[in-house]
Amino acid sequence: MKKILVTGSNGLLGQKLVHAMINGDQFECIATSVGPNRIKEKKGYSYQELDITNRHDVLQMIAEIKPDTVINTAAMTNVDACESDKEGCDRLNVDAVRYLVEACEENDVHLIHLSTDFVFDGEDGPYAEEDRPNPLSYYGNSKFKSEEIVKNSGLKSWSIARTIIVYGLVDEMSRSNLVLWAKGALEKGDPIKVVDDQFRSPTLAQDLAAGCLLIAEKETSGIFHLSGPESMSILEAVEKIGAFYGLSTENVAPIKSESLGQDAKRPPRTGFILDKAKAELGYQPCSFVRGLEILTAELQERSDNS
Repeated sequence: MKKILVTGSNGLLGQKLVHAMINGDQFECIATSVGPNRIKEKKGYSYQELDITNRHDVLQMIAEIKPDTVINTAAMTNVDACESDKEGCDRLNVDAVRYLVEACEENDVHLIHLSTDFVFDGEDGPYAEEDRPNPLSYYGNSKFKSEEIVKNSGLKSWSIARTIIVYGLVDEMSRSNLVLWAKGALEKGDPIKVVDDQFRSPTLAQDLAAGCLLIAEKETSGIFHLSGPESMSILEAVEKIGAFYGLSTENVAPIKSESLGQDAKRPPRTGFILDKAKAELGYQPCSFVRGLEILTAELQERSDNS
């Protein structure tokens, strides 16, 4: 069994990775995150607290555990917060990656580092892995810097998994995501403004986790694009969510990005070409509607158990 250490295991992708590993028999999972373990299921894996911005702790833990693979899901992902707290953004998105790379180099560990569509400027999406990054925001730039640290390292084996708008349900969520936010707002019938000039490919968290584990299983090096298969505007996504749940979207007002006055600039049109991930990994993401069905089943199960 391959031993896999996950950073940021309390987050959306982190929790899905842990659940995928404990439900299979391929991997031994060591979950790590800042603070106590927020995953309700406590069996089938081990948990240790780890702040990846602490170089000493990162080097010590990876040297002691000696995992085959580290999957780094920990990041500061609030795009506007990164713009206003550049130091905090650099600490988690850049410096911490340097520590992980150092530890993985010293212990001959395969590093899988999560990145984002925001490394692109959105002028020419959808994007393939070899397309040239040109980030518009401090967040996007921090992730691009971290990619360069991984690519230019002395690691024998490294992978970068870029993704787009991840949605799903996990235990004790610290942040919402597009689908849960839209569903909640539409259920209340509150007036909401939604941008119609940003195009993305929403990604089910389970699909992203599966893609990461395929990379780990095959020890495949390089950059991989792992997202949902369909590109749509944020407005279209909200309308699809409304249609799926039978909720009215009459209170949804389309707006342009520039009218929001957000600190960070967003790329207008991303989306990924998934040919490489499909061919080399066997990555098969589900449709957006199928993703909503899976999420709904999880919500129902949670309701039944509460």
